[in-house]
Amino acid sequence: MSDKPIYVTQPFLPPLEDFMPMLRQIWDSKVLTNGGPFHQKLEAALCEHLGVPHISLFTNATIALVTALQALRITGEVITTPYTFVATAHSLVWNGIEPVFADIDPESLNLDPKKIEAAITPKTTAIMPVHCYGRPCDTEAIQRIADTYNLKVIYDAAHAFGVNCHCGSVLNHGDLSVLSFHATKVFNTFEGGAIISPDAKTKKRIDHLKNFGFVDETVVVAPGINGKMSEFNAALGLLQLEHVGEAFAGRGRVDAMYRERLAHVAGIDCVATDPKATSNHSYFPILVRPGFRTSRDGLYAELRAANVYARRYFYPLVSDFPMYRGLPSAAPANLPVARAAADQVLCLPIFPALTESQIDRIVDVIRG
Repeated sequence: MSDKPIYVTQPFLPPLEDFMPMLRQIWDSKVLTNGGPFHQKLEAALCEHLGVPHISLFTNATIALVTALQALRITGEVITTPYTFVATAHSLVWNGIEPVFADIDPESLNLDPKKIEAAITPKTTAIMPVHCYGRPCDTEAIQRIADTYNLKVIYDAAHAFGVNCHCGSVLNHGDLSVLSFHATKVFNTFEGGAIISPDAKTKKRIDHLKNFGFVDETVVVAPGINGKMSEFNAALGLLQLEHVGEAFAGRGRVDAMYRERLAHVAGIDCVATDPKATSNHSYFPILVRPGFRTSRDGLYAELRAANVYARRYFYPLVSDFPMYRGLPSAAPANLPVARAAADQVLCLPIFPALTESQIDRIVDVIRG
């Protein structure tokens, strides 16, 4: 049917028959959690695949963010972006930390380093940037600021699985990077997440924190949390890793078709990828400029009427939500670039199974 719903994404899943033998192993071993064999294999496989030294698997990325802040003992204020998913700021508040919002760069839509430096106060202890849509932040500029002011850097890399920049994996920048393996991500384990650590000592602390602070049966060294990934999720992750190249290629095909078809539509700008980085094509954001034939929300409504479920990622700004809008840094005058992006952005459907005819259907709506 031509009017079958098209959602903004669709989980990439491996053949079910390939997963069944792994389930049988879990049934036979009776090991369901607590760092079982599939968990250990996935950690090793991801380190090799991503080119990172140490990784700790988590039940989801939000718990991983909360734990990363605990692991580095972050307090006071942390500078972050308002143009992100709410979990970025929520993880700060759950740790008793005040988010300080700084504006974004109009091209990359990532934190603007110049705005970061202007937001630093005596209470600032860290920076939490987001590699928005998987496009790398200006990691060198951010690290220079962190080094100058003795700040930690924790990257919310939820969108950045498999992204490489000029010097290898973007996940190796900062003190820690946090990944999401949620069902909507380019690599998923149904639910899941991970923290990338630079050294074994930091990984050990993180692994203690995600398991209630236990070192052994009777010794608890920290007020930890239960953040462990189950064997079911880890087994799925191992299987997904075999197909991740296929998933990336499928998303890249969709990305290229959109860019070709929308190149000459007045008032529509496709957000550019970084020419110096590999893209995982995790999202396909467009900006609906004032020169377009209708507003962003008008186009959103037209697509919805055509059974196309585009999403306004990220709208509203995190700084507009009730728990944040009273902060001085949340003032609209402080965030003009982020506000403009939030008012213009629309993420179009992108997933490997999206067909050319479905893409044409979406583009026809946009062209009007």
